[in-house]
Amino acid sequence: MQQLVQSVRTGDLRLVEVPAPQIGPSEVLVATDCSLVSAGTERAVRQLASASLIDKARARPDLVRQVLRKARSEGLAPTARAVRARLDEEMPLGYSAAGTVLEVGSAVSGVRPGDRVATGGEGHASVQAVAGLLATPIPDGVSNEEAAFATVGAIALHGLRLAEVGPGARVAVIGLGLVGQLTGRLAQASGCEVVGIDVRPWAAERARQGGVALGLVEAGDDTTAAVDTWTKGQGVDAVLVTAATPSSDPMRRAPALARDRATIILVGDVGLNLDRRPLYEKELCVKVARSYGPGRYERSYEEWGIDYPPGQVRWTEGRNQEAFLGLLGRGQLRVTDLITHRFAFGDAPAAYDLLGSAEPSLGIQLIYPDARPDRSAPIRLAPPVTDHVGVGLIGAGAFARGVLVPALRAAGLNRLVSVASESGLRAVRLAERAGIEQVAPSASAVIADKEVAVVVIATRHDSHASLAAAALRAGKDVLCEKPLALSEDELDDVESAWRASGRRLWVDFNRRYAPAVTGAREYLTAAGSPVVITYRVHAGPVASSHWYADRRQGGRLLGEVCHFVDTCAALAGAPPVQVVALSGPAGEAEKGIDLALALRFREGSLATITYASSGSSATAKERIEILGGGHTLLIDDFRSLRVDGETVWSGAQDKGHTHLVAAFARSLTSDGRGATEDTLASSRATMAALRSLLEGGAATVDSRSR
Repeated sequence: MQQLVQSVRTGDLRLVEVPAPQIGPSEVLVATDCSLVSAGTERAVRQLASASLIDKARARPDLVRQVLRKARSEGLAPTARAVRARLDEEMPLGYSAAGTVLEVGSAVSGVRPGDRVATGGEGHASVQAVAGLLATPIPDGVSNEEAAFATVGAIALHGLRLAEVGPGARVAVIGLGLVGQLTGRLAQASGCEVVGIDVRPWAAERARQGGVALGLVEAGDDTTAAVDTWTKGQGVDAVLVTAATPSSDPMRRAPALARDRATIILVGDVGLNLDRRPLYEKELCVKVARSYGPGRYERSYEEWGIDYPPGQVRWTEGRNQEAFLGLLGRGQLRVTDLITHRFAFGDAPAAYDLLGSAEPSLGIQLIYPDARPDRSAPIRLAPPVTDHVGVGLIGAGAFARGVLVPALRAAGLNRLVSVASESGLRAVRLAERAGIEQVAPSASAVIADKEVAVVVIATRHDSHASLAAAALRAGKDVLCEKPLALSEDELDDVESAWRASGRRLWVDFNRRYAPAVTGAREYLTAAGSPVVITYRVHAGPVASSHWYADRRQGGRLLGEVCHFVDTCAALAGAPPVQVVALSGPAGEAEKGIDLALALRFREGSLATITYASSGSSATAKERIEILGGGHTLLIDDFRSLRVDGETVWSGAQDKGHTHLVAAFARSLTSDGRGATEDTLASSRATMAALRSLLEGGAATVDSRSR
């Protein structure tokens, strides 16, 4: 299938061949028939991507602050790599379309294969994986071209709902692009009287043709006077600002048009350098509309398919789409006259060239071919090289791109046969950059590939165990990102698969391979006595929108603290046998962001791990102090090792990733099976820590792995 994408660095567009997406239980797979270019939104995205780095920084100071925080805590080199990786990405464009259902997830109701649906939230692509609650059936009598307006129409409808206006109300719409034109028509359909205002004469004329009471070209005081006359000196009941401009002028104009105690709704993307006085004098209410309604950007709604009860939230984003389509179906709203241009999907870049031209445009539609793509075939990018061990990569996120692939190549695992990812676009981008032979349609296709001898798993946490077990049972050696599993049952299954397979299973507990840790072990082994370890971790906050906050991913205890448990086990030279865990502020134990663990190891060593998220951003992430055998050792953020006050190793931060992958590569040609028993024990100790959190008191570590 093809997808339209834009370079984050340069703004360049291209149509790229990517695998058709695999859907989850709450998703719907849709073959796109037509999609709508939202001129205002997508023009702004194009302009930002095409801007210089300095202009990008000026436009997004929030991201600049994130970069500075990362640089203070992790150093300039890792931060520079992360910024370059982000700029090297490509982003999909588009979010409003219509098509035919190909496949329906098990948790989705109300649609079946073959149904026509309007879709929201997905880009311009020949096949879309759409949230089930955003795949809305199209009424009979409504064409797919009309239905493709549904998501853009839902944006306009949500803004109008926030204005809380009804029949007889007077409404001003500032900015008569596509969203503004739809807002005016929806207000009319609701019984409101509408004045539309724009700086472009042709846009004001189109609004008049659409039936607004007044379509005015912005002329400052003259426009204000015209609105004042039209409202008999009262002013309008609501102003909806639907413009797209960095200027603050549209919002500055709104108070002069409004009556006393009216409402101003910001729907578009405009500047907000405002004067308080006119807002204060009329006691105006200003609201900012968030896209197309309640549910937008909410993981439970859009990813998990959990709808809000209509009695609690009447108009969600999905129900706004449904209402918009209903108005079309009943003939109370028309949109076909807003379509100014149509392009074949293969000519999509030309449609975006139109956005930057002086030619007037509103509804620009992309029309897709009828042919359905082969969803099972891989995308071949490079010829096979058969004289090396074949590696298959599952997952193409930042860690896979920036850490794993370079480490695999450095270790001599140069034949990257296949890659699969939840985002086919990321998989293609990684394959192009890293010289991977093909992009597979699914993780199972990577595992089944006869040319793949080693499977590297770098997906989100909830898939690690099932993928690792499947790969082992298929006779593959496995290198799996942490955590290996999110429950003891999952861990049992992976361990059983490993023992039965005779293959290698390595978990990316990389810190035990870091130079500071291996150097410390030399001193501790020579001393030959139990140690006491104090491990302080300043993890920093994670945004609530980050996938780490998804309860399905196991939280930070199972997902990250497992690293530190294993590092302590490596330093102690023995597996954990008992653990006590405490969490900070009240909340779900599994998702605790402040944690304290105490561990006892088989040979008598002790360790405490404190994991906090609220310290200064300038604080180094990790600090380990080890006392025992007559020595005091200090590892400072994997940049130095001090023994009894003397620095015995220092250098660039090295957490052991490259060393681990190199050791894994060496194991492929040896009889040993590596530190698997140790890492399984560390995984079980982390599970015991979760039991301690949930049940209270000390938890004994399952002895199966020992």
